[in-house]
Amino acid sequence: MSLQQDLENRSDKKCELCLSNSELSVYEVKPKLIGGGGVDGSLLACKTCITQIENAVTTDPNHWRCLNDAMWSEHRPVKVLAWRMLSRLRKEGWPQDLLDMMYLEDEELRFAKESGDHLDESEKIIHRDANGTILQSGDSVVLIKDLKVKGSSMVAKQGTAVRRISLDHENAKYIEGKVGPTQIVIITDYVKKMAEKD
Repeated sequence: MSLQQDLENRSDKKCELCLSNSELSVYEVKPKLIGGGGVDGSLLACKTCITQIENAVTTDPNHWRCLNDAMWSEHRPVKVLAWRMLSRLRKEGWPQDLLDMMYLEDEELRFAKESGDHLDESEKIIHRDANGTILQSGDSVVLIKDLKVKGSSMVAKQGTAVRRISLDHENAKYIEGKVGPTQIVIITDYVKKMAEKD
């Protein structure tokens, strides 16, 4: 069975956020979890919800009143996206009331915060690669110069791919990722974002 079919069965062929039954597609919650998206990292969503999730400028707060129900979902990707959208809209008043009632496990909350939707614009730290491209948690980058790894004799070679990076939320110049078995901190000036493959 395909991922789309699995999610259709789980959601009764309705958007798992607003319950619409038109223009549905699989939406993978970023950053991609270890082992990929799959049923545990994706949800079935309508075009309206996806457009507003991906482009904050198009967000219509009234559309998201549907989260009053979706926030109680037993499925992690639905809860995480509900928390992110309520956080993004919290200045409207009513979303903050829902957030105050909502419960996420510690791991779910950490994952939900990866998007930065809970931060005000002035608090957001933006990570950019050597070309100025914005980096997000879960992206893959390639090293553009040899880097000596602090505290070891290892040198991470130019051209090395670092997959599923995480961001330092206090310093826009720092990201973390694995080079071989070693988790290292990398300065963003020395990486270039890799294009995503479908």
